[in-house]
Amino acid sequence: MQKQKRKGYFRFLKRLMRLKYKQPKFIYLGEPVKDGAIILSNHEGTDAPMALEIYHPEAMRMWGAVEMNSGLKNMYKYQSRVYYHEKKHWNLHLARLFCLIASPLTHLFYKGFDLISIHKGSKLLTTIRESVTAIEQGYNVVIFPEDSTEGYLEELKGFHGGFTLLLRACEKKEINVPVYVAYYRKSDNTYIFSEPIYYNDLKAQNLSKEQMSQLLCERCNALRLVTENDSNNKTSN
Repeated sequence: MQKQKRKGYFRFLKRLMRLKYKQPKFIYLGEPVKDGAIILSNHEGTDAPMALEIYHPEAMRMWGAVEMNSGLKNMYKYQSRVYYHEKKHWNLHLARLFCLIASPLTHLFYKGFDLISIHKGSKLLTTIRESVTAIEQGYNVVIFPEDSTEGYLEELKGFHGGFTLLLRACEKKEINVPVYVAYYRKSDNTYIFSEPIYYNDLKAQNLSKEQMSQLLCERCNALRLVTENDSNNKTSN
């Protein structure tokens, strides 16, 4: 198992964050997550990323907005307008005031995450290359591809298809990468993981990027209704 590599100050911060984020129950419908996999998950605000970072045993690197992985000024603009105002529907003035305090703390915290920045346009290739390297090193790459233009919803509206470029890049490297779809259910603090789906099997279905995104989004939504009895007792706390 690849070990998570985090700096000392960040490990200390994570221990403090356990006071806010309680350990979820992890349910696996198939085998537990392997090294070098791709995890596609809903976001649910900060709850899903923090549950994975603090409590999931596998080493991982997450995709994150480039604004959250750059300077404090860019983070403040993104966090106040996009995250709190557009996605969480806060009043914009309240979001700006709150982020005067929250953004410096978030900036310190995010530096420890070792995020893979999501670049746009032609620079997305940088994201893909870094992700392939992480997979080759045994890290799990976590992507939150949900369409959150209406906010973070219990039933997801769709998946953005950028992750399909990573699947194809892995294929070129002859990596038949396993894909786990995961759903964090906030109501009972449960994280549910599908059986692994291998890219070769997805490719054999001759799906377009849009069809593949829709298929995996539907699988993610289906996990929302899974109970512990459905998991054949493959759970961990």
